[in-house]
Parts: sequence; structure tokens; C-alpha cells
Amino acid sequence: MDKKDIYEHLAKIYLDASQKKKKKTKKHPAVKNFLIIFLSFLLGFFVFSFLPQKKSKPANAQFALLLQHSPAKINFNFDPACKEVYSINLNQLNAGRYKALGFSVKKTNFRDSISLRVEFTNAFKEKSEVYVKNIPYKWQDFTIPFSEFKKLSDWTDMQSISFIVEQWNTTENNGVVYIDNVGLLKDS
Repeated sequence: MDKKDIYEHLAKIYLDASQKKKKKTKKHPAVKNFLIIFLSFLLGFFVFSFLPQKKSKPANAQFALLLQHSPAKINFNFDPACKEVYSINLNQLNAGRYKALGFSVKKTNFRDSISLRVEFTNAFKEKSEVYVKNIPYKWQDFTIPFSEFKKLSDWTDMQSISFIVEQWNTTENNGVVYIDNVGLLKDS
């Protein structure tokens, strides 16, 4: 064998080996692409499933005045307390031009049955309440017309709005209720 034959033989071995490598790499990109797409989908699913979701304002309602824009937490433990209250100071707000109260609410304990007392107080110390029964486990929007707060005679000088969880209106002695997007509506 001369040098030329040796070079041709080595070139043939090299070219055959490189062609085998190319054939192998052509089979794996499909599996690799599938794994990348699958893992991306799985990661996206977990990220969107466990990130807190911002609530929108109640459906079919336009807030005229937003009283509270971030979620509030009522963490109740009825030992020894009998009620837990979350209040918003209205600073002598003239609510006479509004027609309804809108808010979003949810509970954290799926098994608990909770009724929430919503109470307005005016400058004359008149109080009127409405009960929202069966607070859901997922965010739900509520709209309560002012006409349901029957004990208030004057809406022109409002002091506060309170959201109250009472021991006799829950089946469990502890839990959490979240309230969000509290606002006054011009249309009920």
C-alpha cells in the first residue's frame, strides 16, 4: 500500500464514521424538541396555576368610587373572640349619589360554611347590615343595592363600612376570608 491508498482508506473510514454520526443526530432532535415543548408546557401550567390571580371588579358594574383596591384578610380564630371585623373608614363620605356596594370575596377552608355580615354606619350612629350567605371557596363578586340596608335614613354623611365574621355564622372556629375590590356603584 502506498501513501495515496492509505489516505483514501482513512478518508473513507472518516467519511463513513461522520455519516453514521449524522444519521444518529437526525433521530434525536424530534425527541429533544418534544421534551423541551413538554417541559415548557408543564412549567407554564404550574406557574399559572399557583400564582395569585388579581380579581377584576364585579361583572356588569362600573365602580364610581373604589374604596379598597388590594385584598384584605379577615383571619378569624374564635377562642376567645366571638367576631372578627374588617372596617373601612369612609370619612363622612356623601354616598347619596351611589346606588350599590360591590366587592369580591372568598374563603380558604373549603368545608367551612361562612356568612359575612356587611354593615354601614352613618354619622348619626345608625347601623344597617346585610348578610352574605355561603361565602365561596373561589373569588365571587357581590353587588348589594343600598335599598337592602333598610335601617339607614341618611346616606350623606357615612362613617364606615364593616365586614364581620361572627362565630355563630361559621361551622369552623378558625379560618380566613379575603375581601377585594370594595367600591360604590352608581348603577345597582
